[in-house]
Amino acid sequence: MRLVGSHTDITGRIRAEEAVRTAKEQAERALDELKQAQAHLIQSEKMAALGSLVAGVAHEINTPVGIALTGASLLAERTGEVRAALDAGRLRKADLVEYLDTAAEASQLMMLNVDRAAQLIQSFKQMAVDQASEERRAFNLRDYIHEVLRSLGVRLKRAAHRVEVTCPDDLVLDSYPGALSQLLTNLVMNSLAHAYGPGEHGHLRIAVRSLDAERVELVYSDDGRGIPDDLHARVFEPFFTTSRGNGGSGLGLNIVYTIVTRTLKGRITLDSAPRRGAAFTITFPKVVG
Repeated sequence: MRLVGSHTDITGRIRAEEAVRTAKEQAERALDELKQAQAHLIQSEKMAALGSLVAGVAHEINTPVGIALTGASLLAERTGEVRAALDAGRLRKADLVEYLDTAAEASQLMMLNVDRAAQLIQSFKQMAVDQASEERRAFNLRDYIHEVLRSLGVRLKRAAHRVEVTCPDDLVLDSYPGALSQLLTNLVMNSLAHAYGPGEHGHLRIAVRSLDAERVELVYSDDGRGIPDDLHARVFEPFFTTSRGNGGSGLGLNIVYTIVTRTLKGRITLDSAPRRGAAFTITFPKVVG
């Protein structure tokens, strides 16, 4: 009887160990699938940011290109008139002087706006490279913030929100501009998606200051509906969203948290309450070690 009991005990132990092993394998497989899904969604968030960048390029470049085209059209029209007058033997000195003045003005207008378009293309190209490569480099923070906001111009203008930026002109960082671009984009998109109702026009603020020789503080805030206190501890969790039915992935603020803590080597805090907006305070080093 003792042998039978021992056999039963060993068999039970083996089955229990197999059950534990099977459960562990299933848990590891589920975790791996979850990580893959998270990586896919994070990549989707980055592609969405690049999509906004492309839309911003088209919107911003449209203005200087349109002005340059107007100048070229005017110059072509006046050139045709002068050519016709010359062929007909009716060209007067006063007409030629007027044409030369118009040509000089149109040429100057075209040169200024083509140069403006070239500068925009270069800045957007640099932002796209930053987002794709995630390389570290030195950059002027104030200029870069405005470039990011310019890339989001279509969405901001469509929602009629006002954006205010205060940042020292000479603040240069040695950090990861692509990560900062993604961070600011996600914060702005979070405000557009969650802070305001249909038809509401808000005020978004980005305030930057040097805390000391080594650290910088960036405060992003909106004046929207705010975040309830009981959700403060969860907003940075992956896949947490209050807009699942509207296509929210729940990764926007989690990516922000990851960028701040891992890439920028900083920290982030949230201050918010219902009907008084939300403020995210981010502190990080000027030079990433």
